[in-house]
Formats: sequence, C-alpha cells, structure tokens
Amino acid sequence: MSKQTILGRVTQLAKANINALLDQAEDPQKMLDQLIRDYSNNISEADQAVATTIGNLRMLEADHKEDVDAAAEWGSKALAASRKADDLRASGATAEADRFDNLAKVALGRQLQSEKEAKTAEPTIAAQTVVVDKLKSGLESMRNKLTELQAKRDELVARARTAQAQNTMLDAVKNIDVMDPTSDLGRFEEKVRREEAMALGKQELAASSLDAQFESLEDLGKASEIEARLAALKQGRAA
Repeated sequence: MSKQTILGRVTQLAKANINALLDQAEDPQKMLDQLIRDYSNNISEADQAVATTIGNLRMLEADHKEDVDAAAEWGSKALAASRKADDLRASGATAEADRFDNLAKVALGRQLQSEKEAKTAEPTIAAQTVVVDKLKSGLESMRNKLTELQAKRDELVARARTAQAQNTMLDAVKNIDVMDPTSDLGRFEEKVRREEAMALGKQELAASSLDAQFESLEDLGKASEIEARLAALKQGRAA
C-alpha cells in the first residue's frame, strides 16, 4: 500500500458522514454496532500502515545521519593526512608526503560521496515528514470520529428505547379509554351497572312483599276487631 493510498484512505474515513448513514438505517443499533466494528478495523489497518511509513522515515533519517557523520569523519581524515603530508614534505620525505596527500584525496572523495548521498536524501526525508504528519493528523481525526460515532450510538439506542417504551405505554392507554363505551373498561362498567340495577330491583321487590304482608296483618287485625265488637253487641242485647 503506497503512502498516498494510505493518506487518501485515512482522509476519506475521517470525513465519513455518520448522520447520512443513520438516515438510511432500518435498525440504527445494529447498523451502528457494525459501523463501529468496521471503523475500528480500518483504524487498526491504517495505524499499522502509518507505523510502517514512520519506520521507513526513521530509517531514512538514520541513513542520512550516517552519511552526514561519515562526511565529517572523512573530512577529518583528509585534514589529518594533508597535515601529515605537509610535515613529511617539510622534512624532505617527498615520496612519503605524496602518499599521504593521495590518502587525503581519497578521504576527500569519500567525503564528497557521503555529502552527495546525504543531500540527495534530504528532499525525500522532507516529503516523507510531511506525509507522516498528515497521516498522524488523519489517524487522530479517525479516532475522534470513532469517539463521536460511539457517543452517537449510545444516544440513538437510548432514544430508540425511550420511544419504544412511550409507544407501548400509549398503546396500552388507548386500549383502556374511559370515555369509550366499547373499550374493556367501558364494558366492565356497563356490567357493574346492570348488577347494581338488578340489586335495586330485588330490593324493591323485597320491600313490596314486606308491605303486602304488613297490610295483610292490618286487615286481619281489623277483621278481628270487628268480630269482637259484633260479639259485644250481641251480648249487650241479650242482657
């Protein structure tokens, strides 16, 4: 996977529109759980790719430092050989002096090579540093987006459960409407009213029967009184 591909993928994922995905979801909880898993896997893959890119950059930097250090070292060796050649030439050892001058030239050639390699690597290191900074920023955006996604998931699940509970409650209340005579409560109230009416009817019948019995007793008493007075009249005449 190239560095540009990694950066493009991180940027694309970091710009994911969560709300648009939620609008199309039939089951937000399941969709969000799957989206979180997919997003976490993408972050893990991107993290490994970014780590590899950073590792490559660090190796380039290490190689560059080696070239810079080598250039400095070869420069020191060239200077030491040149001084030695000057000392030998001053003492009359021309052949030996020439040998050390040649060593100085070899050291200078190595110095130039090391400097060239170091200079050649610098633009690549600079470009790679920019890429790594963007990758780190992209990964941070992905992690922030994942945190937002997880919070959105918890919020939506809570809202969905609340809405479901409210709908269940409203459905239950609708089935026991006290103003609806066809509801279960209305039918039960009608049954109670019929029972109450029957009880009142029985009470009224019982009261009527009792009154009739008392009237019978009164009639019987009146007849007895009449019979008694009639007997008294008859006794009075006989006397």
